Amino acid sequence: MSAARLARKARWLRWAMNLYPPYLGAGVRVRQISADFRQVRVSMGLGWYNRNYVGTQFGGSLYTMTDPFYMLMLMENLGRDYIVWDKAASIDFVSPGKGPVHAEFHIDEALLAQVRHCTAAGDKYLPQLEVEVRDGAGQLVARVHKTLYVRLKPHLRQTTEDSTCKQI
Repeated sequence: MSAARLARKARWLRWAMNLYPPYLGAGVRVRQISADFRQVRVSMGLGWYNRNYVGTQFGGSLYTMTDPFYMLMLMENLGRDYIVWDKAASIDFVSPGKGPVHAEFHIDEALLAQVRHCTAAGDKYLPQLEVEVRDGAGQLVARVHKTLYVRLKPHLRQTTEDSTCKQI
């Protein structure tokens, strides 16, 4: 896909996700999706609709704001030749979110190269990625751990002798 077309897709996806009902309901805003789909920034205010019983950010909303992005970023960077799914996730609540929060997602060429290498023979690869949710002062509110499932589509798999891969 051309760079211009990918940039248009990033702008369209940002717009569409900001209208996605679960994000609207939780107050999640996708602030930026880079033209190459390697960086994403999201934020979420604190309002009556996402406040828990003790007046802080609802844990489910904190997770919601981080849910699909690593999967989408890998899908767009690897292309249609790969199967990419979220496999598992966990969230560690570190401190109460007493106001607006944000998260930034990043992937780099090293991760993409590792995924391509580890899936070339048809093996599944389970990269483990992490994103931090921080408040306006930069204090850590939550840490989200994601495990993705990535595999080359069957008709594209090749045989290689070295299919041993370390998880990133």
